[in-house]
Amino acid sequence: MPKLVRTEIRHQDGRTVYLYGQHSAAPPGYRSSDRPNGSYERRWNPLRAEWVLVADSRQSRTFLPEPSACPLCPSSETRFSEIPASGFELAVFENRFPAMPTGEGACEVVVYTDQHDASFSSLSDQQLLALVNVWADRYEQLGSRRDVRYVYIFENRGEAVGVTLHHPHGQIYGYPFIPPVAEAELRSARLHSRRHGECLHCALLRDERKAKERILFAGDGFAAYVPSYARWPYEAHVVPIKHAGAVADLSQPRRLAFGKALQRVTRGYDRLFEVPMPYMMAMHQRPTDGGAHPEAHLHVEFYPLLRARDRLKYFAGGEAGAGTFVSDGLPEEKAAELRRVV
Repeated sequence: MPKLVRTEIRHQDGRTVYLYGQHSAAPPGYRSSDRPNGSYERRWNPLRAEWVLVADSRQSRTFLPEPSACPLCPSSETRFSEIPASGFELAVFENRFPAMPTGEGACEVVVYTDQHDASFSSLSDQQLLALVNVWADRYEQLGSRRDVRYVYIFENRGEAVGVTLHHPHGQIYGYPFIPPVAEAELRSARLHSRRHGECLHCALLRDERKAKERILFAGDGFAAYVPSYARWPYEAHVVPIKHAGAVADLSQPRRLAFGKALQRVTRGYDRLFEVPMPYMMAMHQRPTDGGAHPEAHLHVEFYPLLRARDRLKYFAGGEAGAGTFVSDGLPEEKAAELRRVV
């Protein structure tokens, strides 16, 4: 596996920036903005038996700046950004407005490219491979920390999702606990394995490939499908056909294929209604709490917000208050629509 080139730079406020690949030096006099003061607490919700994170400094985070003031673009002599470079391939930095304090978890921003008007869908094969390699590197680096028990890689895209910066980027949270959704899926996978002696996700994919009606594609080591139990109308899951517990387990060829499979879904979303699709991309993988977790199977769940060109699927009372989703449409029909554009 080729050596990953990573340059570490420390901001004045102690935060670390990781520049991956080639980069150009920061302009003279570069200085980053300091992390704002704020309270950070982890509070236990006894009603749901889950943690709630309190981070009041996030109220002041940067909100939809003009491109000329984007904090994720390269720095210049007239504008210093979060990136101490006048040009770069890919950058990761500790979030200035984290949900968790240092030493009790991690919050990182992954900047896919220095091109402001790009997107995950527009990345080249070389950029995709570099991004997946960075995901794997961050999984291993964060997962080795004693205060990180689960590395959660995700992307929010579009103002409808709540995105406050348009520059193409994702995030990584290193949780000091296994978060509720991941734990629920792992629990179900453990139960299925005890009962049937097989991986739950391998079984789900086998059944979907046999049924065919919800499969979007299957090939080059990865498959995508709309699950029969989809909560969002055009929800899609991307899964390695051969069992893999985490992104770091993938070989270089499989990493590129993984990135291309994810990109195939996002490009299909944009073609679906001929508008950029707002979505959440959630990567679920093996916890880093020291356990073996053979039940964990790497997969990515996409939650697209549009149910029609001009209509959003809202996370409303039934979903938020009762935890019961109502999907607007049959998954089989939505899969057929997606298959035509994917």
